[in-house]
Amino acid sequence: MLKNHRRPFAIGSALLAGALVLGMAGCSGDSGSSSSGSSDDIKIGLITKTDSNPFFVKLRESAQAAAEKDGAELIALAGAFDGDNEGQVAAIENLVSQGVKGIMITPNSSSGILNAIKQARDAGVIVIALDTATDPEDAVDATFATDNTAAGESQGEWVKATLGDADPKLIMLDGTPGGTVDTFRHDGFLTGFGIEEGSSEIVGQENTNGDQTKAQTAMENLLQRAPEVNALYTINEPAAAGAYEAIKAAGLQDQVTIGSIDGSCTGVENVKNGVIGATVMQFPAKMAEQGVEAIVAYAKDGTKPSGFNDTGSQLITDKPVDGVESKDTAWGAENCWG
Repeated sequence: MLKNHRRPFAIGSALLAGALVLGMAGCSGDSGSSSSGSSDDIKIGLITKTDSNPFFVKLRESAQAAAEKDGAELIALAGAFDGDNEGQVAAIENLVSQGVKGIMITPNSSSGILNAIKQARDAGVIVIALDTATDPEDAVDATFATDNTAAGESQGEWVKATLGDADPKLIMLDGTPGGTVDTFRHDGFLTGFGIEEGSSEIVGQENTNGDQTKAQTAMENLLQRAPEVNALYTINEPAAAGAYEAIKAAGLQDQVTIGSIDGSCTGVENVKNGVIGATVMQFPAKMAEQGVEAIVAYAKDGTKPSGFNDTGSQLITDKPVDGVESKDTAWGAENCWG
C-alpha cells in the first residue's frame, strides 16, 4: 500500500502497434525533421491509460500546450484499454528508443510496470508519474497527482452528511481491481463516510472499470438485491452517470444520494442537473504542465523533481453541508476540464 499524502525491453512491434496510439509530435513539424533538429531539442514522452477518456485527453492537450510553450516535442502514447500494462511497458521502451529526456506516465498498475520504469531510469531518462502513484513511490523520480485518498474522503464526508439521521445503506461502484487510484479513492471514501471495509452499512459492491455502461448494468443488478440503498459511492463520473440511469429507471432517484470524483465539465453539469449530488474536481492540466516543466528543467540543467506533489482537489455541489468545504457548480463550470 502506498503512502497517503494528506495525512498522502522487449515487446515486439506487433504488440506495440496494436496496443498503442501515437499522439501528437510537437515542434519538429514532421517525423523526419526531428532527427536533424538542433542538439538543444527536448523530447518528452507521455503515456496515458487510454487515449479516449476525457481526463486523459485533457492531460494530453495540456502537456502538448506546455511542451510547445517550452519549445519541446511531445510524443504521446496510450494503452489500448484501462489495465493494459503490457501496452504501457511497450510504450516506455518505444519512447526510450526515440531518445526522450523524460517520460510522464499514468500507470495502469502501481507495480506492473516497475521493471520497464527502472530500465528507462537506468538509461538516463527521468520518469514522472501523473495522476497515479507507483508502489513503491520512489520507483519514479516524482509524482504529480491528485491526493486520491483526500478526494475520496471529501466524497464520503459529503454523502454521509447529506444522509442526516438516516441509517446508511451504501452501494459502492468501484473501478479496476488492484488499481492504485481505485484503492485510494475507495479507502478514502470509507474513512470520510466513517465506516470500515466489510461494514454492515455496505449493502452492495461491484467493479465497473469506470465505464458508464458497466456501471449501469452493475447498478441494475445491485438494485434487485438492495432496493433500500440510499447512498452511492462511484469511482468516477461516467460510473455515476450509468448508475443514475439504473436508479432513475427504478424510480429511486429521490432516494439515493450519489457522490463521485473527476471534475469534468460533463460531470459538473450533471451535478447542476441533479444527476450527481456532488463530485470532487481534479486538475489534470496542472499535472501535465508541472510534469513538462520538471522534465524541461532536468534537460536544461539536470535538476530533478522529487516526492509526491499534490495538484489539488475541490468538492463541487449545489447542496453544501456544514463542515465540508465546497464550491458551487458555477465555480465548477469555470474550472472544469473536458
